[in-house]
Amino acid sequence: MRRVMALPLTIAVLALCAAPAAAQPSTTPIPPPRDPNAPPASAPNGPQPLGHAIGDAGTGLSIVRLLPASAPTNTILPGYSDQLPKQSALEVGFGLASAQVNSESYLSYEHSVAQASPGGVAVQGASPQSPGTVAQTAPPDNEQPTTFGLNPPSTPLDALVKVGLLNGSAHARWSDTLGPCVTPLSDASQSIASLSLLNAIPTLPGITDLSGKLTDSKLNPDQLQALTDQLKALPGPLAQLGGLLPGPSGGGTGSLISLPNTLSTRSTVQLVDMPGTSNKAVQSTSTLQVASLNLLAGTPFALSLNVVSQPTLQVTSTGDAKTSTVKYTAPVLSVKQGDKVLFTLDAAHPTFDVPIGIPLPGLSSQLPDNLKNLPLIGDLMNVLPKGSPLASNANQLGQLKLDIGVLRLTIAGLQQKAQDTTEPFKGHQLAASARMLDLQVLPTQALGLPGLPSSLAEVSMGEQVARAAAPTGGVVCGTAGAPAPGPGPAPQASGPKLAYTSAYQAIPMFWTGAAMLLVGVVIVAGLPANRLRRLVAAGPADQDDDDQP
Repeated sequence: MRRVMALPLTIAVLALCAAPAAAQPSTTPIPPPRDPNAPPASAPNGPQPLGHAIGDAGTGLSIVRLLPASAPTNTILPGYSDQLPKQSALEVGFGLASAQVNSESYLSYEHSVAQASPGGVAVQGASPQSPGTVAQTAPPDNEQPTTFGLNPPSTPLDALVKVGLLNGSAHARWSDTLGPCVTPLSDASQSIASLSLLNAIPTLPGITDLSGKLTDSKLNPDQLQALTDQLKALPGPLAQLGGLLPGPSGGGTGSLISLPNTLSTRSTVQLVDMPGTSNKAVQSTSTLQVASLNLLAGTPFALSLNVVSQPTLQVTSTGDAKTSTVKYTAPVLSVKQGDKVLFTLDAAHPTFDVPIGIPLPGLSSQLPDNLKNLPLIGDLMNVLPKGSPLASNANQLGQLKLDIGVLRLTIAGLQQKAQDTTEPFKGHQLAASARMLDLQVLPTQALGLPGLPSSLAEVSMGEQVARAAAPTGGVVCGTAGAPAPGPGPAPQASGPKLAYTSAYQAIPMFWTGAAMLLVGVVIVAGLPANRLRRLVAAGPADQDDDDQP
């Protein structure tokens, strides 16, 4: 009976051990596309937003340009550089805020971009990313903006620009189902506690002795000699406006232009309601908040510019040229020297020139101590003390000085461009740009240095740009339905059996081994102990005799 039961028991145990190995599953192959003509895997999948919108807005608090329009624009197209406008040799900008929206962007995370940068530098048009910049992109959606604060350290650029505490914020949003129909869509802002620009003018010589160097001057020999002698008597070189500017070492009194109070920029792109329809219009807005500007603050010739009206640029596109609009609130600046209002800059009177003169010996000897051996900026009558004997000779003051330069203050007028579009969608696009104030340092024919550019330096305050494009009829806020399901997958040919690697199939093997161990224990435990000892002691040869009763 034991021999009869041994064979089927052995077969059963081997079968249980081999069962998991006999059931080897093949690894699931990568499924091919349902339709050979289907789009690639990176194509949008599932419900898509219906809205299409393009817009951007940019605001720069200040842009300093050295040698503007002097460097050619680089391009990979041969001979095309001559057809493009020239770049400045060096540009330094501060308080930059940019908001961009483009539903048609190739990269999905560039549908909405907001960026706030404390500053930037461009050398002949090439601009690297500046440290301290904060940015957000969407999708994915950002519930909260990203903010930062920065107190810039001293750098070699302090000769051009000195900046106080900076604070920036960037917020970009995008909905996977509604696209641009979210609020806010793209919003960037920047604020600066204080700012001073042009602590020196690097394009002017940094020495006081210009003997024999004014070879291109239009002055007669006597005037040229008098000018050269007076330049030697100035406490500083022309690069520091004769000592009025602090220069790279900060030894002077005041910057050419400074903003002592908190000022801010903001750029936004959003969707707004269109009357008579549920669709939306694309609106890009650039705003600037500045209270006042000072020229040569801390010097006897200080001028103040009070910003009476804050500039705002807003471009709205409905997709139709008849209803799309550009709204611009032009700035109004009141220019004062001392207690007298010299000029009011507005859209009707956009330009005012402030002369830079060098007093001749006949005038220099009559000036008060605080004005001696200094360049004369603006109207001398506004800075003379009351009761000065020079006040009665106002008509002769102009003959006792030589103007070597001009500070030109200009409000840049609004420039706009409109066009109907067919790509990437049929609609209408509007673009506009403006600047709150341009300050240029211009030389006169008296300052005859060889190779001197037509503009020594240029500072732009409050640069604003805005663009908006919408499809015909406006932006539709909604979600397109999911695409209809395609045909089922074609049957796949069975591939070769792969190695068994599934850990889950090892569980039956574990329980099989446990069951075999349990059966062995039961068999051993069921035999009498004395009979088992006799079987072991007798050996195989005596087993038949022991089986007899």
